[in-house]
Parts: sequence; C-alpha cells; structure tokens
Amino acid sequence: MTHAIDRLFEQRIAGLVNRGTAALLRHGRKGLEKESLRVTRDGAIAQSPHPIALGAALTNQYITTDYSEALIELVTPTFTESWALMQFLCDLHQFIYRHLDDELLWATSMPCVLEGDASIPIANYGRSNVGMMKTVYRRGLGSRYGRMMQAIAGVHFNYSFPTDLWPILADLREEREHGQEFVSARYFDLLRNYRRYGWLVLYLFGASPAVCASFVADRPHTLARKADGSLYAPYATSLRMSDLGYRNKSQSGVLVSVNSLDEYVRDLTRAITSRHTDYERIGVKVAGEYRQLNANLLQIENEYYSFIRPKRVARPGERPTVALRRGGVEYVELRALDVSAFDPVGVGESTLHFLEAFLALCLLRDSPLIEAREQGVLDGNHARVAYRGREPGLKLARGTTEVTLEQWARELLDDMRGICELLDGDDDARPYTVALEAQTAKVADPTRTPSALLMLELEMRCESFSQFALRMSRTHKDYFLQLYPPNPTRLAEFISEAAASLDRQAALEAAPGPTFDEYLAAYFAG
Repeated sequence: MTHAIDRLFEQRIAGLVNRGTAALLRHGRKGLEKESLRVTRDGAIAQSPHPIALGAALTNQYITTDYSEALIELVTPTFTESWALMQFLCDLHQFIYRHLDDELLWATSMPCVLEGDASIPIANYGRSNVGMMKTVYRRGLGSRYGRMMQAIAGVHFNYSFPTDLWPILADLREEREHGQEFVSARYFDLLRNYRRYGWLVLYLFGASPAVCASFVADRPHTLARKADGSLYAPYATSLRMSDLGYRNKSQSGVLVSVNSLDEYVRDLTRAITSRHTDYERIGVKVAGEYRQLNANLLQIENEYYSFIRPKRVARPGERPTVALRRGGVEYVELRALDVSAFDPVGVGESTLHFLEAFLALCLLRDSPLIEAREQGVLDGNHARVAYRGREPGLKLARGTTEVTLEQWARELLDDMRGICELLDGDDDARPYTVALEAQTAKVADPTRTPSALLMLELEMRCESFSQFALRMSRTHKDYFLQLYPPNPTRLAEFISEAAASLDRQAALEAAPGPTFDEYLAAYFAG
C-alpha cells in the first residue's frame, strides 16, 4: 500500500512539473492567529480590562481576545508571501506593546503562575447580543472543562491553496469537474492525511514540555517534578496538545468524521444538538443568568478541539457548519502550533515555509477514508508524540504494524523534497528547502527540537518554567520597544481600526433588536 501511495504522489508532482504549472503551488494564501496571555511585570495573569487603546475585542479585526480578558489574540489578514505575513505580525506586536504599560505578553503556550480558576477573568464583549453570546459561551467552557485549560495559548495557521491549482489537480486525477464540490473533497483529503501525519508537527515544533505546578493544581497527573517545583515529562514535545491540555478526555465522546464534508457537518451538528447529562446538571439559565449556551455535548461547533479544521468565512450570525454547507471549504486552520518562546512573535518564518509544504504533501498524497477504529489509532499517535515524542526508539502505529517515529518522519520529509523545490522556484535563497533541512536535522538529533532546547535552558540556567517564560517575555518586550520605529502607515491603520472598532461595538449595543433569548433561539435555528 505504501509503494502504491508513493507512486501516485510522485505522478502528481511530475504532472505539475510536466504541465509547466509548478509555480501554482507558490501562491497560496496564508494568515496567522496568535494568542498570548497578558501578565503583570512579575508574571501574574493580568486582571485589568482589555486595553481601550487596542479597540473593542468584539469588533477589531486584528486584535481580539480568546477565552480570557487577559488572553489577547492577534489576527492577521492573508498574504501570499510569508515575509509579508511575518512583517504584519511584527508591526502588530509593536503597536500592542506601545499600549501595554508595564504589562507583558507571556512568551509560552502554557500559562503563568495561576491561583485557581477564579484568577482567570472571562472575556467581556459588552452588552450586545453577539457579545453576550461570546461571554456566555466562555462561562460554559469554564464550567465544563475548568478555566485553567482555557488559559493555554497557541498559534493557528490559516491556509488556502491557489484557486488556479484546482483545475490542474482535477486533470491530474482524471476528473472532469473542478468546482467547489471538488475543492471541498480535496481539502478533506488533506484533513485525513493530516490526521495520519500531523504528529510530525508536534515533534518538530512542540514547545511545551514543562508547566508551572499551579496549572495542574490538585488534578492527577504523571508528570515529573523538578527541584524548583516545575512539572515536566522527560520526552514531551507539546503538553499543550496532550491529555493534560486540549486533548483532554472530556471530549472523548465527540467523534467527528473527516471522510467528507457531509459527514463532518452531520457529526458536528449531532454534537451541538445532543443533550449531555453532566452539562444538564450545570443548568443553562439559572435565576435569570445564563451559565452556558445550552446543555448539549458541544455548545457550538468551535467547542470541538481538533488539530486542524475546515473553514469558510461565515456571514454575520451564521454558524460554521451552515457556512460550510452553503459554500464548501475555503481554507484550513491548523491549530497544533505551540507559541515559540524563541521567536519574539511566537512563530518563525521557516516554520511557515515548512507547514505550507507539509499541507501540500497532505493534499497530494493518496488519502483513503478513515474508519472509526483507525481514528482511535491515529489519535493515539498524536497523544504519544505530544507526551513522549523525543523518547529514543519511540514507535508509532502505521496500519497493522509499528514503525519508529524516526523512520516514518524521514520518509515523510523525503517525500517533501520535490514539493519544496517547486515552492522555491527560482528563488536562490531556497527558503522551503532550507526549512526542510532544518526539520530533517531535528529528526536526526532530537536535542535540536524546541522542546529539548527549552528543557536545556531550564537546566543550564537553573530556572523554573515560570522564571524562564518571564525572562523571555521581558526580552520580547524590550525587543519590540527598541526595534526600528513602526511603519507609520501600518501604525495609522491600527489606530484607525481600534477607534472604528469601538464605534462598531457602540452601534451594535445601541441598535434595536430581539431579546437575548430570542437571539439565541434564532441563531441555533439557522
């Protein structure tokens, strides 16, 4: 089966080259969403409101909040060039740091010292119906999973392939149609292969092998304890994506197929409409106040934690599944990246180059349907790499056998060489091939991985996890404040958007409309 898949993949790569269309791969659109906790100068989670100079979190298209009022989320537009995307993210950080006073952006995915759930303020989006819905949703998350998990930060990579690629790919596959139905089907090919191979992203870029002991509190765990009180797993790559973080067992009953768009929408719809006994005990509207949006297995689709999602930009008030059913898949959102403490903006340009090539690999390789039994095996591979990825000789399940992580990773990286050459084109710097070589070195030597480098920092400097993260947070702030003056045009754009977002929120709150009860009923009926 492996040799057949390799031949088919090579035929598609050769087809792109032979048709003179290899350059099509180089014009995909990419964007980022990067989360960071706001903390005090001493490293405690900020209790202050979202800074007014950054605009309204509800309506600012670039600067919002995630679960917590203290969890800033930066959202970039999409770009065809990674350098332009990184420049925008850098400019955005410069703007934010001009308005944080003494506060910092926490440099890692795993949070600062926390004093229980009560220390994590839920995001406030104002009095409009849409704002209230976002706040109530977060109350529900806190009641269901605890607020600690919601204080974890990450980086999401949004990517869409060039529209001109689809008719060429249809021709290579000897299919006549190349419209939206074809496009959605090919994105689901990618999603299935990401479930098969996405553990590689955790190994290469996972940067959360340790946590502050306060994150675990009284919960049972199998982490080791350092003398300074930090907790860690000796070979972990990404505790954020392990059972300790997002991949917790609370959603073990949520099974969502990626075999097709129809099955994906069907399964998510079932989850957001099926009652859950434990959540019914929490209550929905108690003494006139909403504790959660509903008592279903998922309140809304976004509650489903997955490594990667199919996405379409939704219309105002439109549910994600309704948007997908209406227009099909527009792009994918890769959600498995940890915030890198070794990059001031939390992610490096080389990482983006690699991910772009990796997603092309997932698209172009053959992608058989995934049976329910296989899905459990694939999830197990992700969990194993998140918790034990640097373990010497670690084996992963592949089909009916096991293979070492190193061998499988080498095979995948070898298959990416041709893709990286296509993406490099006539660029003498060969950024995609250079990025691939850097990741190949990590497979040969696990001490080069970000997770290993972070543990080495703790050891060499005799620092706790929190001390390391605070030091890096201060370093990043100094970097942005001392950097060249911000681009005046970009700075003016951010100032204008912040002011406009406040006006938009005020207009939403002043506009006549239905009651919140009526608004929710209409939303879920849509």
